[in-house]
Amino acid sequence: MKTCRPLHQMLALALSLALLAQTACAPPARQAAAPHQHGLAGAPLTPDLAYPELFQAVQQRWVFDDQKQFVDALPLKPPAQIRADYLDQRGRSGFDLKEFVAANFETADAAETAQIRAGTALRPHIDALWPVLTRRSAQVPPHSSMLPLPHAYVVPGGRFRELYYWDSYFTMLGLVESGQTRLSRQMLDNFAHLIDRYGHIPNGTRSYYLSRSQPPFFSHMVELEARTGGDEVYRRYLPQLQQEYAFWMDGAQTLKPGQATRRVVRLADGSLFNRYWDDRDTPRPESWMQDRETAAQAADRPAGEVYRDLRAGAESGWDYSTRWLGDRRQLSTIRTTAIVPIDLNSLLYHLETTLALACGKQPASPCTRDYRALAQQRQAAIEKHLWNAAGYYADYDWKQGRISDQVTAATLYPLFTGVASAQRARLTARSVQAHLVAPGGLLTTAIDSGQQWDAPNAWAPLQWIAVDGLRRYGEDALAQTIGQNFLNQVQTLFDNEHKLVEKYDATAGRGGGGGEYPLQDGFGWTNGVTLKLLALYPQPDGKP
Repeated sequence: MKTCRPLHQMLALALSLALLAQTACAPPARQAAAPHQHGLAGAPLTPDLAYPELFQAVQQRWVFDDQKQFVDALPLKPPAQIRADYLDQRGRSGFDLKEFVAANFETADAAETAQIRAGTALRPHIDALWPVLTRRSAQVPPHSSMLPLPHAYVVPGGRFRELYYWDSYFTMLGLVESGQTRLSRQMLDNFAHLIDRYGHIPNGTRSYYLSRSQPPFFSHMVELEARTGGDEVYRRYLPQLQQEYAFWMDGAQTLKPGQATRRVVRLADGSLFNRYWDDRDTPRPESWMQDRETAAQAADRPAGEVYRDLRAGAESGWDYSTRWLGDRRQLSTIRTTAIVPIDLNSLLYHLETTLALACGKQPASPCTRDYRALAQQRQAAIEKHLWNAAGYYADYDWKQGRISDQVTAATLYPLFTGVASAQRARLTARSVQAHLVAPGGLLTTAIDSGQQWDAPNAWAPLQWIAVDGLRRYGEDALAQTIGQNFLNQVQTLFDNEHKLVEKYDATAGRGGGGGEYPLQDGFGWTNGVTLKLLALYPQPDGKP
C-alpha cells in the first residue's frame, strides 16, 4: 500500500496562488492524525492487510455471496492470532475454510427496515424508518473494521451498515423535514469529528474506506445547520471546513501547469481543478474479486492503474458509470483519474464560497477575500473548460485535452451550487429536458451500459440536485416535472412492494438494477429526498 502524505495544519496547504499569502490569519484546522504505513494512526488495519492470506482465500473462493460481508465481519480474536492459526491449519488434512471463518468471525446481518402496516402512507412510513436506521457506535469491539463515532447517525440500509459521506447530506435534508433537527446536527458533528480525527471525511466509517473520501458535501451540511443555528454555525465549523479544503487541495501549491497530484490537476493554462482519487492502488477489499476480474480484462494496462481508477470511481459516488469509461462500454477501460468532473468542481466552488462566508463571520478576519478570489478563479475555469458548446456543462479529459460529449445528470451541479451563468443554466436545462427526463424522474445518463450509474436508473440525490438547481435559476416547470415524476415512481413501488429502495428504473416503474450487488432496501437518501419533494409538491390525497 502506498502511504498518504501528511496533511498540513494550516490552510496554506490548499492554496496555490501567491495572492493567498494572507491566509495565515485564518483559524487553523486541528492537526490531522499522522499517516503511517497501513493508513492513519490509530485506525485498525484493513482486513486485506491484517490477515492477507486468509482474506484472499475467503474472497477468491466466494465464501460469502457479497464480498463486503467478510470485511465487515468481526474478528473474535486478535487478527495476528487468527492469521497465525490459519497459516498453521490450512495445510492440514480436512481443513474447512468456511468452518474456520465461522469459528473466528462474527458476521453482520443487513440493516433492517421497518415493517409496513396496512394502509400506511408514504410519509408516515419514512418517519417510522428513521429510528430503525439510526445507529450508535461510540465504542466498537476490538479489531472491528468499524470506526467509532461520538454521536447517533442514520445508515442507508441493507448492506450499508455504517455512516456514508455524501449519502448523509440527503438523509439530513429528510431528517430536518421530519423535525429531527437534533439527529441531523449529531450527524454533522460526527463528520466534524472524522475531519478532526483523520484529516478528512472517509467514504464510509470502515477502516477500508479511509484511503478515499466521497463528493464533498460537508459545506452543504454546515449550510443546512446554519439555516436554524445562524452565524454561530459557520464560526463553529470553520476549522473543519478549512481542513476539508486542505485535504482536497493537497499538493496544489507546488503543482506546475500540465501536472496532477492526488486530487488536484493544473491545466496547461494554469487553471486549477480537482479530480477523484484514492491513496491505494490495490483491489478494494469490499469488492476484491470484482476488481481483480476487471483488471484482468485490461491486459494492456498495469493492474495498479486500473485499481486506482476503480477506487477513484468509488470516491466519486458514481460507481460505476460510462462517465469514467474510455470506450463508454467496458469497465476495464475506466480512467477516472484522467477526468476533471463537473460535479466535484462545482462542489469545491461551494466549499470556497462557504469558507468565504464563514471567514466573514469571524471578527477582523481578512481571509474572506482570499476564498472569494479562489471561488471566482474556479468559476472562470469552469466556464472556460467545463462547458460543451452543444449546450451543457460536462467533464473534461485533462490527459486528452477534450470536453466530454456526454450529457449526464452531473451537468446540473453548476446550477445547484450557483456557479453557472444565467444563460448557460437555461441552455443546460434544455439539454437535460431533451436527453435525460424520463417517466420516473431524471436519468443518470442516456446510455444503458449495465452499470448502475447509467440509464435507466434514477437516483434520489440527483433528483434533488436537479430540482433545487433548476428552481434556483427559475426553471420551475422542468424542476416540477422531474420531481413529480420521481415521486410517482417512488409511490408506485411503495404501493406495490411496500418499501423504498436505493435506486429506481426511471422507465419501468420498478427498482433499479446493474452494478456489483443486488438492489438494497432502506433507504436513507431516498427517504430524505422523497420528504423534500413531498414538501415542494404536495397533493391533497397525500400522493403525488
